[in-house]
Amino acid sequence: MAAALPIQLPNIESAIALAGQHEENLKTISRQTGANLVLRGQELHIAGTEKQIDLATRLVRSLEDLWTSGNTITSADILTARQALDSDRTEELHELQRDVLARTRKGEEIRAKTFRQRQYINALRQRDLTFCVGPAGTGKTFLAVVVAVQALLANEFEKLILTRPAVEAGEKLGFLPGDLQQKVNPYLRPLYDAINEFIDPEKVPNLMERGVIEVAPLAYMRGRTLNNAFVIVDEAQNTTPAQMKMVLTRLGFHSRMVITGDITQTDLLPHQESGLSVALHILKNVQGISFCQFSQKDVVRHALVQRIVAAYEQHEK
Repeated sequence: MAAALPIQLPNIESAIALAGQHEENLKTISRQTGANLVLRGQELHIAGTEKQIDLATRLVRSLEDLWTSGNTITSADILTARQALDSDRTEELHELQRDVLARTRKGEEIRAKTFRQRQYINALRQRDLTFCVGPAGTGKTFLAVVVAVQALLANEFEKLILTRPAVEAGEKLGFLPGDLQQKVNPYLRPLYDAINEFIDPEKVPNLMERGVIEVAPLAYMRGRTLNNAFVIVDEAQNTTPAQMKMVLTRLGFHSRMVITGDITQTDLLPHQESGLSVALHILKNVQGISFCQFSQKDVVRHALVQRIVAAYEQHEK
């Protein structure tokens, strides 16, 4: 087995970023290339056949923009880099890695990690209506909130509206304590969490009192016209066709709407059609609407989540 000349990393932060937690990134690169990667201090040693070493070295180098700056590298970054090498899209890869969408209150950089995520972000910035469908962990809701909050802070819109159907998944709303708003808050928690990444949680209640930010169940949208607003409809697979038509026709002047969901995880009754599935079929040829489809390759959570989604996709086939 041949061994390549070691790659000297500039500092310990770069070594930590490249290796990942429990050296998970090195294991992912090894699985992608067949090479054996060992980190000794700030030196990365690569062993294998000449072809394996060459591929692993190019893959590590394609991630250089990330590890030289100490940015967290995920399995999604590595898989995107491998895809870029296979399809001769290295320039596009570097643009993706350098395009910082936003920074959280803690200073963490938020950027697209896959080519499909970048396509989604561009659609969110440019189109008045975007549908995004894909499995859990692909950033559908989070990226929509990031773009929406940035647009709100830049005064591009007067308000941010986040809504989702309060569909019961195994536990009845009636068993939860409090009034209706308190009952539906657990369903809206992921939206609050995403907002709090960018806006001080202490300021959010004031913004909600003034109507700048509105987080509400889908039923609250009926009868309204949503003007000058960025609207995010989350968990849309749990809408009925009538609910989906209702919310789509709420779109007003100078407004933007994004519909997100995972059509494989509906909580509707077995005989009920998903409003999201119906809308995707009816609107597929309507001009001015963007459709983004994520797969398990776009999962940006724990690497195990990607393998779980892949296993379920294979089982369903």
